[in-house]
Amino acid sequence: MLAGTLAIPQIIPASVLGAGGAVAPSNRVGLGCIGLGIQGTGNMKTFLGHPEVRVTAVCDVHETQRLTGKKVVDDFYSNADCVACKDFRELIARPDIDAVQITTPDHWHPLIALEAARHGKHMYHEKPMGWSFRAAQTVRKAIHERGVVFQFGTQQRSSGKFRPACELVRNRKIGQLKTILVGVPGSVSSCPIQPTEPVPKELDYDFWLGPAPLAPYCYQRCRPFTPKEGWSVWYSISDYCMGMIGNWGVHHLDIAQWGNNTERSGPTEIEGTAEFPQGMLTDCCVSWQVENRYANGVTLVHMDDATSKKHPLQKGGHGHGILFLGSEGWVHVDRGGWDAHPKSLLETKPGANDLRLFRSDNHHGNFIDAIKKRGQPAAPIDSAVRTDTLCQLQLIAVKLRRRLRWDPVKEDFTGDAEASRMLDRPMRAPWKV
Repeated sequence: MLAGTLAIPQIIPASVLGAGGAVAPSNRVGLGCIGLGIQGTGNMKTFLGHPEVRVTAVCDVHETQRLTGKKVVDDFYSNADCVACKDFRELIARPDIDAVQITTPDHWHPLIALEAARHGKHMYHEKPMGWSFRAAQTVRKAIHERGVVFQFGTQQRSSGKFRPACELVRNRKIGQLKTILVGVPGSVSSCPIQPTEPVPKELDYDFWLGPAPLAPYCYQRCRPFTPKEGWSVWYSISDYCMGMIGNWGVHHLDIAQWGNNTERSGPTEIEGTAEFPQGMLTDCCVSWQVENRYANGVTLVHMDDATSKKHPLQKGGHGHGILFLGSEGWVHVDRGGWDAHPKSLLETKPGANDLRLFRSDNHHGNFIDAIKKRGQPAAPIDSAVRTDTLCQLQLIAVKLRRRLRWDPVKEDFTGDAEASRMLDRPMRAPWKV
């Protein structure tokens, strides 16, 4: 059974130390890739291109995806050495694995992370943390106890204009920060409940469900991404994912917290509304508007893109992305670039005494560098859990439809036992944190 708390000494893999003739820090890190959907395969291909990485094993409960992943690796190295596993525990236990890439459906994230920590493996952990706040809290504890490197898949910290935009805000180039508007895509709402279908022989469906409630199999429930059908429906099913309020929201909320200097804290009040589909297989909120108020006086308003575009404080015709509104100007940033008022802000050069934020221009490479140097990566566990917590708090607030008060030091709701209970959720036996 997977352990939730791991009060045992830090273990550094022998291969990272170069013991016993294994690979030394100056050479390749043995990597295992768990979850081979579109995001997992994309991450794996990026790591394959890193000269200091050796992908040695892949894992997926879909046989087709598992064997396809193995073929990608074998073709890259021109051999047949890549090991293909169905059970992530088999992969993690391998002595030739120094680090793992966790890219499964979200409900599996914390259990796999805990198993990796238990074996002293570093991890590139796709967002969100998954399942519940309490599960994320337990993962954070295990990461600290084992001293392994954790890189969250919030790759915007290592790309585009996100860091320079946050530096403008943190250095008060827009004056005093007042409000942050965040817009992200809404969840899928158009998938009706499907009739029960036979489970394909190539899929271990019970293992795919894992800690999630038992549910009848249908193709749409757990299908991978396909070019014809687009993103997997499970992203919008609450048994497996928070929906886009968290799965997409965590990207832009991470940048909002970074710019607000609250990446190791959180709001003190959360209040909002959302629209949830009824009678559908997909049940995550499709539109929402949540206000998060911070002790520093800043209000962060998180919305789906359509709602964000209509917000009265929206500037520059933007909707999607992060808009920082200050007393003397504003700056907007998304994956397409940045905008500001006045425009001269975009040409601002950092002053000698200005704050400079952690710089990374390659999220995957930064993870490997952190392993070798035993340093902190761009998106470490503490900021990861805090941003993930913000997603969880917002979801609880819109479900309860009332103002909630949060203590970011105690990490619990104030005077609301019902809301506190929603910070955790049970797992289907035999899985547990």
